Amino acid sequence: MDTTFRGGEADGAVMTTRLDAVVNWARKNSLWPLPFGTACCAIEFMSVMASKYDLSRFGAEAMRFSPRQSDMMLVLGTVTNKMAPVIRTIYAQMAEPKWVISVGVCASSGGMYRTYATLQGIDRVIPVDVYVPGCPPRPESMIYGVMKLQEKIEKESLSMRKDHIARFYESLDRQRERERARDLTGHQAVHEMILEAADRGAAAIF
Repeated sequence: MDTTFRGGEADGAVMTTRLDAVVNWARKNSLWPLPFGTACCAIEFMSVMASKYDLSRFGAEAMRFSPRQSDMMLVLGTVTNKMAPVIRTIYAQMAEPKWVISVGVCASSGGMYRTYATLQGIDRVIPVDVYVPGCPPRPESMIYGVMKLQEKIEKESLSMRKDHIARFYESLDRQRERERARDLTGHQAVHEMILEAADRGAAAIF
């Protein structure tokens, strides 16, 4: 590119674009995954990070096990009701902006476990951006899920993502207040909030 200036103008050195486009381009190509693995989907995810499938081709190889160093959570496996407040705490601790991929039918809908102990979909307690079907899904499906998340990030506005996360924090404040006021555990508070949301006809507590 010729970057010489002629007559006070930059010849070929100036490019105009939107701030959202530049920021989202950087975000979608520098995702830091946090695996929340509880079952067989986590085993499949190991091969996604290995050399055969190589998630680093998509700029997401910097896997971290600290939520404060991650911005993309992959929930891999069954989540019980007692784990619901744990996953909400981990999501709250993640760096912003943050995204969630629900991997497999167990995380997405409870799968075959239609029992009182199993959370019937993590989207009841945390926001989910992409769902990956399968039991367990193949590595190619997980990579496709990451690609769909990249497409979603590319189309987002900065304010849209901020509002999306703010709604979760409002529900987290309600949960904490309920725990303090009635001396409840996190599991008890979240379970009550899920039941109350169901009575209102809502699918989620945020």
